[in-house]
Amino acid sequence: MLVLCPFLGGPAVAAGGTGPVVPNFWDTRTRIEKPDLSWVRVVRIMTDDEFPPLHFAGPDGVPTGFAVELARAACEVLAVACTIQARRFDTLLPALEAGHGDVVAAGIPITASLREGFAVTAPFHRMPARFVARRERAPDRFRPEVLAGRTVAVIAGTAHEAFLKTHFPEAEAKPYANLIAAREALRAGEVDYLFGDGMSLALWLNGRVAADCCRFVGGPYLESRYFGEGVGFVFRKDDKVLRRAFDYALQRLWDNGTYAELYLRYFPVGFY
Repeated sequence: MLVLCPFLGGPAVAAGGTGPVVPNFWDTRTRIEKPDLSWVRVVRIMTDDEFPPLHFAGPDGVPTGFAVELARAACEVLAVACTIQARRFDTLLPALEAGHGDVVAAGIPITASLREGFAVTAPFHRMPARFVARRERAPDRFRPEVLAGRTVAVIAGTAHEAFLKTHFPEAEAKPYANLIAAREALRAGEVDYLFGDGMSLALWLNGRVAADCCRFVGGPYLESRYFGEGVGFVFRKDDKVLRRAFDYALQRLWDNGTYAELYLRYFPVGFY
């Protein structure tokens, strides 16, 4: 089954016909040529190991996660040897600038400031905002007008609160100090909906704490002014050939199904 996602680069696959939607960030009408990497001996990948499921330490202590395994798969497509080392998150970009590695595979948001100082691939991951409702109260068909007069939990001071108040003024926003408090309010029936980061909510819905209380309703919201441009692989500013090579590899990984396989492995509850 194909689900057309107008906010993405093309069709996105709904796994098994009814399962999670796998996002496609690549324009299938545009093909990227594979750059010559015969001069490359090894690509040194740097990551952080404390942000699951994007990047974390596996049981053996070796870095793994969606971003890490995607980088490994890109190296296979490019037929280049790669090494992976974990560093503290706040040291990744300085280490890249200093030449201690060649690419950062971590959850660093793509921003205008990042693009000024570094070369970045097209995004391979974005974190849309989603609505969640208790199962017994979830509408069969979610439309914006169902929010009129309804209470919606949000984290205070976040882009999600600003988006909700701007685009759904008829809803009654209920700010909470953190996501745990907002989730508990929904679970306890103190609010009608929760609006927040789709990835974080998917991990909660798939965990034991949620106890199958709730589910996503409606679709994803990806307004970049509020929720950013996503995450890509990051390179030194002058390393444009390697950046193009990884853009080529990402498109190939979408084409051959590897991207979908990795996405479903690390995000069994989709958030699109």
